[in-house]
Amino acid sequence: LGLALYTGSLRVVSGAAFLYHDYCIIGAGPSGLQAAYFLQQAGRDYVVFERSHAPGSFFALYPRHRKLISINKRYTGKSNSEFNLRHDWNSLLSHDRRLLFRRYSRDFFPDADAMVRYLEDFAALLKLRVQYNTAIVHVTLERNAQAWNGHYFLLTDQDRQNYKCSSLLVATGTWVPNVVNFPGSEYVEGYETVSISPEDFAGQTVLILGRGNSAFETAENILGVTNFIHMVSRSRVRLSWATHYVGDLRAINNGLLDTYQLKSLDGLLEGDLEDLAILKDKKGKLHITLRFYLENRNTSAGIDSITLPQDELDNFATRAPYDRVIRCLGWKFDFSIYNRSLRMMPGKGNKKKYPQIKPSYESRGTRGLFVLGTASHSVDFRKSAGGFIHGFRYTTRAVHRLLENRHHGVPWPSTVYPITQLTNSIIKRVNEASGLYQMFSVLADIILLRENATAFEYLEEYPVGVLAELETQTGRKAPNGLFLVIMEYGRNFSGADKDVFYYNRAVGEAQHAWQSNFLHPVIYYYKRLPTEREMRLRPPDWPLPRPDAVHHIVEDFLTDWTAPNAHILPLRRFLENCLSTDLRNFFAESCFLFAFTRQKLPPFCQHGYVRMQGLVGSEGLRHHAVDAGLLEDYTPIDFSGDSPPDSHEGSQDQLLRDHTIPVRPLQHLVNTKDE
Repeated sequence: LGLALYTGSLRVVSGAAFLYHDYCIIGAGPSGLQAAYFLQQAGRDYVVFERSHAPGSFFALYPRHRKLISINKRYTGKSNSEFNLRHDWNSLLSHDRRLLFRRYSRDFFPDADAMVRYLEDFAALLKLRVQYNTAIVHVTLERNAQAWNGHYFLLTDQDRQNYKCSSLLVATGTWVPNVVNFPGSEYVEGYETVSISPEDFAGQTVLILGRGNSAFETAENILGVTNFIHMVSRSRVRLSWATHYVGDLRAINNGLLDTYQLKSLDGLLEGDLEDLAILKDKKGKLHITLRFYLENRNTSAGIDSITLPQDELDNFATRAPYDRVIRCLGWKFDFSIYNRSLRMMPGKGNKKKYPQIKPSYESRGTRGLFVLGTASHSVDFRKSAGGFIHGFRYTTRAVHRLLENRHHGVPWPSTVYPITQLTNSIIKRVNEASGLYQMFSVLADIILLRENATAFEYLEEYPVGVLAELETQTGRKAPNGLFLVIMEYGRNFSGADKDVFYYNRAVGEAQHAWQSNFLHPVIYYYKRLPTEREMRLRPPDWPLPRPDAVHHIVEDFLTDWTAPNAHILPLRRFLENCLSTDLRNFFAESCFLFAFTRQKLPPFCQHGYVRMQGLVGSEGLRHHAVDAGLLEDYTPIDFSGDSPPDSHEGSQDQLLRDHTIPVRPLQHLVNTKDE
């Protein structure tokens, strides 16, 4: 049987043997394993290629000083697993409760070795099909009209074994170090190889090139043993608490900011690294100069014959020589293995380290090639968490759902509810959904309205960048309008130059909800699905085009949007205005009176009371409703006649004789308070 299965998957192309799979995943890092999990759960034919002997090889080396900056909050005071994932930035999604990262580390900022163990167990316990020690060295296309996407992907490994796939998922991350070439750059040590022993830097003067977390992590490690540390980069320092972007400088690494601002010799400088030059003197000291000073000069003649900046400006900032210069400039995507036929092009500007992809995470150059994980961060770079585990675990699931619909006819998962559950459904999701919370402004819940707004279909965590393609991408129809539930920060609250601690930085009144600064839910309403043109022309920094109506749920200090007056009531009234209906809940007595006083019953009465369902009053419930002001305190009916209390005829006679119900209480019931 094994031989038959093997030969069934063995094909020949151009005289070379190759193995076929529907899905090929390159890379067994977190995003590759996450994609493999979803494919395995769906029963799909896939394989994961990993160049190392174990998964998560990036974390075996990085970060160099072994402390992750992804938080591991083990206690939240709640038992809701979905809510707890909002504060667990390391776990991947699975059905196995053993594979929660809090079982692997007790540290708030865990050691990277714990991540290595976690990924090994994730692959082993779930029996994911990972082919280790397989480095894919070349990827090209084979045109074929019968293939899913009009072509197959042909992969070759280091042993010249060939593989053929219908869909290719690239999960290699960004691992090629960024290098800036300038005169003297050969004297620079790389973050990937520099010593991590503080003793090796004792009494030395160090210059660090870079301004990100790897640069500050390196500085933090040697801060107490060096003479001083200078740090230079082309941009100013960006603090994550000001930008609300987790990839910017985190507080755990920013000790050098203290020593700089409190004048303890260390310092930060801004400048274009390509304009620099480094000269080495006879004592091995490194001198910083500018490239233009070396133009038309013979550098081999020695440093004494070259004019340095301090020769003309005697207080030049970097006039003191350095013992070591360390490069900490991050990483970029490896484009080298992809044939030109795939048209894998780098992005533009500050996104050039990532491949160009669509908001659906599909390559702009090749259909059927999807980029997952850190390498897909161009979709939300410097905006959301798509470059980190706690973000791309959800975008990877979104890609899987898109593939299930495209190739297997499985529509995007959805649930249909009666319209009376609309408010509850939204409140539930904004209070517990982790995907919305982490991938704010990128993933949204979609609420598709049924005809006459009698029911709705709820889709979770759909990429808003492809909203115009919703019907083709999900297999769901949106002919009657839709709501989108998304999380956002305030428009002008985030930025490197923003003071996020200013007085009155938060609002608390529902009428000022649109001015909320901190992360809060926003509900967009569209009478029809936005078009591609409307998506392209949306206002700058808006995740969506202008809606027919929009509602902000006021920010909350506890991120608990369950306050009846501040959160739920304004939301319900917004939904009612959009739908021209009454979404309140009523007791059976109120529905009974509405049947006599209104031409159309509220949806709650239609779905409950009219169908012999709903909340029928008991004595205890009646007293509770009276105490709450929801019902009038009527005089109990006295069954003192011959008919028993449950006699229909006796009850009818008593009601006919009872003249104590005036018009005013009837009106009070019709306008009953919110349930």
